[in-house]
Amino acid sequence: MGDIEELKERFLNLEFDRKDFVLEPDKVAAVARLSGEPRAEFTDPTHPEFQASPAFVASLSAGRHLPIDFPRIGGIPMDGGKAVTCLRPVPAGVPLTGRTHLHEIYDKSGRSGRMIFLVSRMELFDADGNHLATNDARMVIKERSSDGN
Repeated sequence: MGDIEELKERFLNLEFDRKDFVLEPDKVAAVARLSGEPRAEFTDPTHPEFQASPAFVASLSAGRHLPIDFPRIGGIPMDGGKAVTCLRPVPAGVPLTGRTHLHEIYDKSGRSGRMIFLVSRMELFDADGNHLATNDARMVIKERSSDGN
């Protein structure tokens, strides 16, 4: 696999994707209800403070997960999970923009071998440029061992 420091120098914190969203109020409410959310500000589109739940924000994804010129690392890629931080209410029915960059690149070694972690961060903004939420998607790439496993 590649040199981690070189990947960091070339790719960290450089925006590589931008995607526009308009969250449909009925879908936002349905996801909240289906995930067991009891609060009306997440489940009732007529509520004065209606907003997308963190579970809904976690479902938003960028058009690309890595920069177009990011090198193939090889190995076995796996979903390493998501983390959402809502900084302000995320409204439904209005234009929003997601801007994505690689936020972290690091590796770890253990009994199963070396793994590379890539954290793709999408920051969600409203039309006024207010930063509403951050959605981190972690990809783990397990290095193939010398016997091919």
